[in-house]
Amino acid sequence: MIYVFKTSVKNKNQVNKLKPDINSILPDEKWSFDLEDCDRILRIDSDEI
Repeated sequence: MIYVFKTSVKNKNQVNKLKPDINSILPDEKWSFDLEDCDRILRIDSDEI
């Protein structure tokens, strides 16, 4: 399942700061930010959440 979240992340520096935390919470999941989208989307692809 793909989960989509609107975020307040504004740039790659913020993504890089969040990356270790997201990876520790979701170690086996694929995730990405779309900073080009007006809602700065976080997508998580997971079978287990």
